[in-house]
Amino acid sequence: MTQPTHRFERILLTNDDGIDAPGLKALEQVAAQLADEVWVVAPRDDQSGTSHSLSLHAPLRISQHGNRRFAVTGTPGDCVIMGVQHLLKDARPQLILSGINRGANLGMETVFSGTVGAAMTGMLLGIRSIALSQAYIDRANAPWDTALAQAPGVLQQLLSMDWPTDVCLNVNFPSCSAQAALPLTITRQGAGPLSSMSVRKEVDPRGFDYHWIKLDNARDADAPGTEMAELKAGHITVTPLQFERTHLAAFNDATGR
Repeated sequence: MTQPTHRFERILLTNDDGIDAPGLKALEQVAAQLADEVWVVAPRDDQSGTSHSLSLHAPLRISQHGNRRFAVTGTPGDCVIMGVQHLLKDARPQLILSGINRGANLGMETVFSGTVGAAMTGMLLGIRSIALSQAYIDRANAPWDTALAQAPGVLQQLLSMDWPTDVCLNVNFPSCSAQAALPLTITRQGAGPLSSMSVRKEVDPRGFDYHWIKLDNARDADAPGTEMAELKAGHITVTPLQFERTHLAAFNDATGR
């Protein structure tokens, strides 16, 4: 059965890897197949790990980097708000795409992900929003061609489905060639690879201490049907996410329900 073709007047793109990231350039090529106008509002610098944070205590500066391309001195969430509520306030986008992130966003990592955070911010503003990430084995050689080839069809498939308005979609492409990628599958979030967080202490040339926070990804397996398990099997995965984080079992136990 042929999927209906969705064509948009206007799509807004952002990411957390920064305005010059290769994944964003790939996403611009994908979006050009779906929209008459593609707008980019992305962080000036890498904002990985900033989640849904907003810059409430510092002014934002915006600079133009080509036709309909803007960089913001802030977080991915800032970029979505600047795009929707300022640059495009009189002609809102019909779709927001965030990515394509260098590296998968899986399980608990999505809580910290600026890529997912940007899409969630778009959802809060009432616009359909999708986060996209490309898994890799070698960071220096992420297989961007996989996402570039597969994303147009994946997006058309997702847009043809009847998703609730309070859902943000988290898409991950496997670390393999486009030809080897298995079909899109709907997944649960699961735990993902994140196992712990650590602090690394160093000393600068002047003898002062400084510290790096590090996410430790040591978990190599997850339950069947989760995004991590299906991605490792070679599938393109999509997980519907929401803001509601209430632990229902604990809530029911505490309230006697």
